Amino acid sequence: MKKEIITDGVVLGADSVRLTKRDFLSRSLVGGAMLFGAPGAFAELLELTPRQSKGPFYPNVMPLDTDNDLLVLSDKITPAVGEVTHLYGKVTDVKGNALRNALVEIWQVDSNGAYLHTGDPRHPKMDKNFQGYGRFSTSVKGEYYFRTIKPVSYPGRAPHIHVMVSHKGKHVLTTQLYVAGDANNKGDGLLRRAGDKMGALVVKFVPLKGSKVGELTAEFNIIVGVTPED
Repeated sequence: MKKEIITDGVVLGADSVRLTKRDFLSRSLVGGAMLFGAPGAFAELLELTPRQSKGPFYPNVMPLDTDNDLLVLSDKITPAVGEVTHLYGKVTDVKGNALRNALVEIWQVDSNGAYLHTGDPRHPKMDKNFQGYGRFSTSVKGEYYFRTIKPVSYPGRAPHIHVMVSHKGKHVLTTQLYVAGDANNKGDGLLRRAGDKMGALVVKFVPLKGSKVGELTAEFNIIVGVTPED
């Protein structure tokens, strides 16, 4: 069984139920018109997404795959362990204009709290089926999409996913997103540093409508300090 997810579709769970990207978006974005609304319509409401530390565990050895499906590695048929999560959003400038062809990268721990980095003391326990890192180029509407797992906590940190955005070869943002309602958020020093902007980094992980295997969705919209013309 070869991996099938790139941009047009995803394979969900062990039963390989196929869900196209269009189907996923139509299911999960009901009532979410702001995500794909007219450019600039909410310009006065947009603030830059807060910057966060890149951390010490950006992968020092890339996985066999670097696509946007972190649950299935290469041609393996066994998926990674964890709560399947569809992470999506839109990258825009402060005026709400979509940033097309922006490179969005994510990396995170697996269900054992281990990073894809040989310097992580938990690395030897890493789930061998978890990609740990993915990348995606945004659409003409600035949209991005990943299939991953809901992040877990590890000593000293609340559950989070690292996010980095580049545009035309230039790094424009590094940040982290957090799980809304997680008890560890209050004690996470990096999240607290965001101060009154913490809300822009905290994301709701909600059940995917119609899923029979307990999948989740998480919407994280990213506002960067560049314009599409830059």
